[in-house]
Amino acid sequence: MTILVLSDSHSTLRFMRLCVEAINPDAMIHLGDYYDDGIALKETYPNIPLSQVPGNCDRYRCPAGQPEILVEQIGGVRLYMTHGHRHQVKLTLGALLKDARAARVDGVLYGHTHTADCHREEDGLWVLNPGSCGYFGGSAGVIEVRDGKILNCRILRESDLLKTE
Repeated sequence: MTILVLSDSHSTLRFMRLCVEAINPDAMIHLGDYYDDGIALKETYPNIPLSQVPGNCDRYRCPAGQPEILVEQIGGVRLYMTHGHRHQVKLTLGALLKDARAARVDGVLYGHTHTADCHREEDGLWVLNPGSCGYFGGSAGVIEVRDGKILNCRILRESDLLKTE
């Protein structure tokens, strides 16, 4: 299973669509800023499941009461999804990692910083920030899952996609 992770699109739908067309994901995740971009993506690709959370810029862009944190099982792995602003991720990942570990997840996904990062902690927890699909040429995250385990996560940049055209 391939999961496409997007964040901080800020009304830039072109790169998101380019990613979907290039990798043909089994599931999509949008981590906020702008929530309605996730809705537009779902309308364009209705057969691909979408999970999403609002970001700090989404107060008036999504239905009231949307949870800012989701813990869902996708492809047999538990994922902790949040935009990251409530965890102060621009300062440190400490609070985010603490909450993700308490939720007993396989991976934690966040945005907000516009800086892409994909790594595995010493205890095996995968950490992914897809960066911004709306700025700096665009970046996204790709998670590969098999047999209920995260095999790999990587950052996909617009330049990677343009090489394949």
